[in-house]
Amino acid sequence: MPDPAARIAVIGGSGFYEMAALTEREEWRPITPFGEPSSAITLGQLHGTPVAFLLRHGSGHFLTPGEIPVRANIWALKSLGVQGIISVSAVGSLQEAIAPSHMVVPDQIIDRTRGDRPFSFFSDGIVAHVGFADPFCPDLSERLATAGDALGQTMHRGGTYICMEGPLFSTRAESQMYRSWGASIIGMTAVPEAKLAREAEIAYAMLATATDYDVWHETEADVTADAVLQTLLRNVDTAKQIVSDLVRDLPEGWESTAKGALANAIVTDPARIPLRVRHDLAPIVGRYLE
Repeated sequence: MPDPAARIAVIGGSGFYEMAALTEREEWRPITPFGEPSSAITLGQLHGTPVAFLLRHGSGHFLTPGEIPVRANIWALKSLGVQGIISVSAVGSLQEAIAPSHMVVPDQIIDRTRGDRPFSFFSDGIVAHVGFADPFCPDLSERLATAGDALGQTMHRGGTYICMEGPLFSTRAESQMYRSWGASIIGMTAVPEAKLAREAEIAYAMLATATDYDVWHETEADVTADAVLQTLLRNVDTAKQIVSDLVRDLPEGWESTAKGALANAIVTDPARIPLRVRHDLAPIVGRYLE
């Protein structure tokens, strides 16, 4: 296990860990009970705080949204002692007011994935029902928005994130339906990432960059992969600075707001939980099964 462990983790794209303030860099390639994570984990010190960076789609972006080994990713970060995850994501805008290059810090999710993605750590002999009413950490979310405001970035606080299956983009009918629901942005990766983070008692917040108007807008161009990439490239320096400033201003000893999410959530008789499952989930449930 690397030393020191990490307090904050950033899950995003290539090069995001290339921050001038990041020192003492090293790579960790863990093997988890759920296989290898998406990429090697880059560890370092950011303003004196130990942080971890993980490439969600792997080095070179070779994993589709449905192929991301999210359980391995979250297990590895939990084993490092991570208290909070900042998800840096590209999204489509479902609202006129959220223009391309604006950033959004959502507070709700609607899951429109097919259910094929492994969405829980709890199976194979252990059952837990964890509360998920408010999927994003309000404290980390406000810190992200405040850091963006200070840089003059247009920030939108709150809003509902639609998580679609992908990898294809929406049809026009789907895009209009999501707008009728009052959703703000659409992406492909927050589920099961946010769900698994909650089960692991890790606070989770998202810094989302709107790259397009999906396909609902009558006068703006339809979303394309190239348009998404170009907008991200324009905003990556701002996003890195927001994350860096959040870590700089994080209070000493800050802990996850999701701490205790598993308390009273495990309903399986401890005597019935297989030893292998106890071992595999030790970083997540160990303190509840002692």
